[in-house]
Amino acid sequence: MGTHPDQPLSQDRRRLLLALGGGAVNLAALRRIDVAPRRGRMATDGYPSAPTAAPSMPSPLASPATAPTGPSSPPALAGAPPPPGADHVFDVVVTGGRLLDPDSGFDGIVNLGADGGTITAISPATMTGRQAIDATGLVVAPGFVDLLSYEPNSFGAWLKLADGVTTNLAMHGVNNYADAFFRRYEDRTPVHYGGAFHHHFMRGFDIGAGVEDQLTEPQLAELESLTRSSLDQGFAGISFSPEYSPGTTTAEMERLAAVAAEYGHVCFFHVRHSDPDPPGTSLEAIEEVLAIASRTGIPVHIEHLSSTGGTFVMDRALAMIEGARDGGADVSACLYPYDFWGTFLGSSRFSIGWRKRYRLSESDLQVAGTATRLSPETFDAAVRDNKLVAALGSIPEEDIRLALTRSWVMVASDSIPGPDLNNHPRGAGTFARTIGRYVREFGVLDLMTGLAKITILPARRVEGMIPTMARKGRLQRGADADIVIFDPLTIGDRATVEMPAAPSVGIRWVLVGGHVAMADAVIDRSVMAGRPLRSGT
Repeated sequence: MGTHPDQPLSQDRRRLLLALGGGAVNLAALRRIDVAPRRGRMATDGYPSAPTAAPSMPSPLASPATAPTGPSSPPALAGAPPPPGADHVFDVVVTGGRLLDPDSGFDGIVNLGADGGTITAISPATMTGRQAIDATGLVVAPGFVDLLSYEPNSFGAWLKLADGVTTNLAMHGVNNYADAFFRRYEDRTPVHYGGAFHHHFMRGFDIGAGVEDQLTEPQLAELESLTRSSLDQGFAGISFSPEYSPGTTTAEMERLAAVAAEYGHVCFFHVRHSDPDPPGTSLEAIEEVLAIASRTGIPVHIEHLSSTGGTFVMDRALAMIEGARDGGADVSACLYPYDFWGTFLGSSRFSIGWRKRYRLSESDLQVAGTATRLSPETFDAAVRDNKLVAALGSIPEEDIRLALTRSWVMVASDSIPGPDLNNHPRGAGTFARTIGRYVREFGVLDLMTGLAKITILPARRVEGMIPTMARKGRLQRGADADIVIFDPLTIGDRATVEMPAAPSVGIRWVLVGGHVAMADAVIDRSVMAGRPLRSGT
């Protein structure tokens, strides 16, 4: 019988496995990462499995046993006060863990002290705290930043926390007005939260336009005014989804993108097409976004590239984006690490011709939260119910691995579970899966680079809009005490299409703003430490 991934290992075995390889991690400043995919063993039951023997090449988990790598001393944010004296009693101390800071590249076994929601010391020196966490044999990392989630509802937010997420950003757009959104979750969520203005939602809900309608000039002026007031009230950036509202013209998006440019904000795009077949191809959709960026000068982010924009043409999509980046465009992208997408059957994605475009049949569609596969006989009834379905096998695994090797591609979930359980499993397992599958199992990424894609890279993408984010995604003196502590040998996802709310494993402790929200893998539901993240603050 195999070992359950969340079963504790002896401290001696942890130290031995963490020391395998013995070499320093080369971060290469996260700007020119060229990681060759390595072969690995795939878990077949949804649980990542620990290596059965020392790898023949340096392990992606490799760490020096004691000495730090990267910078010679623990990092600090500019302007951070000096650490307190030796007799100081910290609010919380984390001792003996392997601390990784993807911002500076620091990697060492040191202690950390936090006071009042801020990291105030990182040092090998002995520390005393009112609350002490023994992280021996574990990785201490910045809290994970989910760039592409949705509203932190009272069911899904806890599953985010169990997946190591401390910052939940709804950059795919919020289905609400800004003031109402921020008020709704204040002091009512365990994770920090923010979001973008949702163009697709508001053009229908507030303006009253149908998804196929082109806006009149008065409607467009009204939408422009609403966009400005929403950014003034704390939304960060604008999210466009022309695939879901195909009546949206390029000119309409450019007009609102010009507003984003005035505010110094980013525009996020669920691009217009998701398949390589004309009329209307994924590459044409990416070209549209890059043209908007060129004409308006705005930074742009392409959402879930592996399912929308790059599917079946990932090599050409990456080359197109890199060409724009080489020409000076500020372009980034994200993906979720699953080989299938999911959406509602009533959406325009399931318009005429979907079987050919996506290389799918009805039997490839599974109703999320159930074991039910559709058939030609049950499809029409399911469409009327507008359930979310998982399109099994719809994303080539090689596309995911290829895109992950690009330094400007980060990981984001594009989901948060709801109590009806009609959800893609990425809402509960994206971040543990990234480390468990693509770092430990497949070795596509080393540990520092894998962490960067779920911490510092998304934080940097939005900190120009939300200055508070310049203190997140980092483990440095002066940074916010948003911290996740995990076992690198057991971290992994358990959520499946049938059971999308199964929590991740291997994550032992989570601190949100210095408050311990998970202790020894047990969530404390009384801790509502999440704070609103408004633009300009």
